[in-house]
Amino acid sequence: MDLQAFFSEHVPPFAEEEVKVSERFPPFRIRGISEEENARLRAACRKNQEDSLDSDCYLTKLTAACVTEPDLENASLQRSWGVMGADALLKRMLSAGEFANLLYRVQVVCGFDVPVSDMADTIKKG
Repeated sequence: MDLQAFFSEHVPPFAEEEVKVSERFPPFRIRGISEEENARLRAACRKNQEDSLDSDCYLTKLTAACVTEPDLENASLQRSWGVMGADALLKRMLSAGEFANLLYRVQVVCGFDVPVSDMADTIKKG
């Protein structure tokens, strides 16, 4: 096997795609994330290292981290919805069904074989 195939300059970037969450919005643009970034998201959803994972927190942070358009960190966009933070913005602007549609595509673009919610439940119990 050619080791060069594993060098960063030879590996394509993470997958990206457009997602139509509903008729209310233009398509969102999402991207996959590294395990390094994913680990930071999981850590942010624990009170300390021994606590179980807050799956709602994790799924919202994962979804927000994967959205590249619209810019969820944009202060004007957050102000227009009366919130601060990308997580809060997603929760305010999307209906439950729209969020579920977006989360499903985020899981696909990140390469999860099983739904993240199932994995989060497993991690939570473990």
